[in-house]
Formats: sequence, C-alpha cells, structure tokens
Amino acid sequence: MLPLTRLPLLACLSSVFLAGPLGAQTAPEAPAKRVMEIVESRCILCHGREGESASAVYPRLAAQHPDYLLKQLKDFRDGRRKSDTMSDMVKDIKDDEFAGLAAWFGSRKPAFRQPGDADLAAVGKFVFTRGNSFSGVPACSSCHGDNGHGTQQLPRLAGQHPAYLEVQLKEFGKRERSNDNAVMHSVASKLTELEVRAVSVYIGGLQ
Repeated sequence: MLPLTRLPLLACLSSVFLAGPLGAQTAPEAPAKRVMEIVESRCILCHGREGESASAVYPRLAAQHPDYLLKQLKDFRDGRRKSDTMSDMVKDIKDDEFAGLAAWFGSRKPAFRQPGDADLAAVGKFVFTRGNSFSGVPACSSCHGDNGHGTQQLPRLAGQHPAYLEVQLKEFGKRERSNDNAVMHSVASKLTELEVRAVSVYIGGLQ
C-alpha cells in the first residue's frame, strides 16, 4: 500500500476503540497500542507516519477515506488485491487493527500540492471534468467528485502522486489490478497514453 503534525496516535484512535462505557476505557488500549506499533514499524517505511509518502512508488494515504482504506487493507491480506510487499506486511493484521490504521491515516492532513505541467494539466482537467465523448470515457468527477475527494467507497484522488496514478490506471486498463476492477477497467481501457498522463498530472495538483 497506498498516497499522504505529529499528534498522539492514541488520542486520534480513541473514537475507534473507546466505544464502550467510560468505566471500561482500559481494555481497548491494547489494540490502540498495537496500531501504533504497526504504524511506526511497518507503514512508516513506505508511506510515512503522516501518510505523506516521499516516493511516487507508494501512494499517499493522508486524508484517504477510512472505509476505502479498510477495504484495500483487507483485500491485500486476503489476496483480492495483489502486491507481494503489501501482502507480506499485512498478513498477520486483524480487522480491528486495520480499522485503527484506516482511522489514523484518514485523519492526517494532506500537504499542499504543487501543480504539474500546465499544458498537460489543462488536458487532464478536460478529461477529469468532462470526459471524452468521442471514445466513451466518462468524466472522472462523476464518481470521484469535482475536487477529486471521492466518497467513503471511492478513493480520494486529489494530491496523489501522478506516477502512482498512471501505474494504477494502466493496471486497471489491462485488468492487472485485481480488485475494484468492474467499472475502472471499462474506463481506463479507453484512455490514451496522453490522457492517462494528463489526468494524472491534473489530479496530482488538486488540493
């Protein structure tokens, strides 16, 4: 996996784990501590503690929707989404720990994004907001929103590494992305190389 202030992790996760009566607050501390250990020992290596991965190989996770992150983590663990790196990282993680990880990265504030190549971004904006009626490509914004912020079920794309987006779009187009493929294959398979690059550059500059 997925791209994205150093607030105490336990405070952030309190709403996830302290769902019982006030008198029973000590029991949930164990899973919260475990989540912190996972963030610090595994996630930080590729995605950074705040979800702002420095390398375009790894997605930014900051401000990503928790429900979407939770699904992707489970899919990596259970083999529905293929990645040797991620499958190994999450193979022993439990569902409640996944929920804690999703809550942590979803609560992180994304950094400011620098806009990319203006000419490419202009082409990308057209595809993102209007699609391509000549090839049957729908507007990306029709699912992911005008600002690319997505929904709980659909990923936030705004500010993602353009190079990472390119890879994912090409994998969708060739059906190499093994989950979430039903809709995205029909869209991505119609995009030209120029459109893939352009829309990725445009999305990468969204806040």
